[in-house]
Amino acid sequence: MNKFISLSVLVCLLIFLVSSCTKEDSQPFEDSNSNIVAVDSELGNLLLRTTDSNNTTSIDCIDLVYPLTFFIYNSNQQQTGNQTVGNDGELLALLLSLEPGTYIALQFPISVVLQDGTIVQVNSNAELVTLISNCSSNGGGFPSNFETILTSGSWFVTYFFDDQDETSDFAGYEFTFATNNSAQAVSTTNTVDGTWSLTNSNTPDLNLFFGNNDPFDELDEEWDIIEATQDIIKLKHISGSDGSVDFLTYERTPNGGGGNGNPSEFIDNLTNSVWYVNLLENDGNNETCDYVAYVFAFNTNETVTATSTNNTVNGTWLVTNSSSGIDLVLNFEITGSDDPFDDLNDDWDVTSFDTQIIKLIDVSGGNGGTDYLNFGRNPYDGCSGGGNTTELTNIFIDGLWFVQSYIDDGDDETNDYNGYVLNFNADGSVLAVSSNNTISGIWSVVSSSNGLDVILDFGTAMPFDEFNDDWDVDTYTNTRVELSDVSGGNGGTDYLILEKQ
Repeated sequence: MNKFISLSVLVCLLIFLVSSCTKEDSQPFEDSNSNIVAVDSELGNLLLRTTDSNNTTSIDCIDLVYPLTFFIYNSNQQQTGNQTVGNDGELLALLLSLEPGTYIALQFPISVVLQDGTIVQVNSNAELVTLISNCSSNGGGFPSNFETILTSGSWFVTYFFDDQDETSDFAGYEFTFATNNSAQAVSTTNTVDGTWSLTNSNTPDLNLFFGNNDPFDELDEEWDIIEATQDIIKLKHISGSDGSVDFLTYERTPNGGGGNGNPSEFIDNLTNSVWYVNLLENDGNNETCDYVAYVFAFNTNETVTATSTNNTVNGTWLVTNSSSGIDLVLNFEITGSDDPFDDLNDDWDVTSFDTQIIKLIDVSGGNGGTDYLNFGRNPYDGCSGGGNTTELTNIFIDGLWFVQSYIDDGDDETNDYNGYVLNFNADGSVLAVSSNNTISGIWSVVSSSNGLDVILDFGTAMPFDEFNDDWDVDTYTNTRVELSDVSGGNGGTDYLILEKQ
């Protein structure tokens, strides 16, 4: 059973990554089994202004490894759903969508990346809080060679948050910082001159000044240095007036996604080689396994094919620009009301992309739910049996089957089914036929959090009443399907193998 804690306490832990909660506020974390999540410093600071904390001591020494899965509970502590998030933005969207009184729990174990690049597995809230406490005591994110890092090569703004995401304001600008404390931001049509300096303290802040013209005047602040390496500089500024927090991140290459994205670059990436669905979360339901058998090829003529071993689904794609950045419009041919490809047909916002992954998001105009779709270069490996509901359904329908093996809690009962042939029909009916008997039942293939399930129901007709269950699909081919079921009573496991004649 997952332990949980109220959203208000979760916010305190979020802030704990960037500022110290009071002793009274932090007491709930003493329960080592309260599986709530701590979020990285940038996201925690976004929620900082919703609290009364005025302590700005920085604790920015860990990053979370996504994806993360949350369990959501109502005010009666009854689970109402779960959701997987793949980045900071998705996590923030989830947290801001929750109603007051909501409880939330994190599925452990998770992994975090320490400031030195070490990856650590965390198994509970107590471990997470201890890890944060230990690493934060080792100092801030200021390296001794910061000036060398800053003044070597060029930088690009890949994230700027000032009450809202304004990263796109700096798209196309290349920043350089000289050793004489001058700075420049250069685009193809404009050059903005500025200055930089470091404050005199043990952990200096970075002072930036680029004049009074919008939007560069937004950068004119004394920035806390969260992290600085040869490849990235993360900065934050906490306003002394209202406690709001701004974030500024520089990297060596321009941001490839979201509002900063270049449509031509995105199209080149999309049409280069093949893709696999690595995540589809539809209204909080993880339906990734519906597409695990398919290889997606996006063609330069704006057609797309999804191909499995015995099926091809055709569609079209279109890249457009919107106020939020790049959109990817997908439209696949649909067969029947339960075709999983219907869930891909939408106008998706591109939140980020590179050569290895494309991350998409869609907020429903109806119920306000948020869907997530990720394409990756490698097949998704999180399904126990893998596969697609439509594909496995078609495999069952195409031919006659027999029971190759049935093990009931360790007892081999295969002989009970000798002489029977199973005929699975497209209307959801199934017949078990022998030379002197016919037994009717119903069947279906559905997706679940563990992959694919086969549901069988033969009523009270022996011996097929033994098959009345929701079976996990362990593996399947065109001629063989292996199923298993863990008993809810004694915890024993049953195994059923069906083979095609």
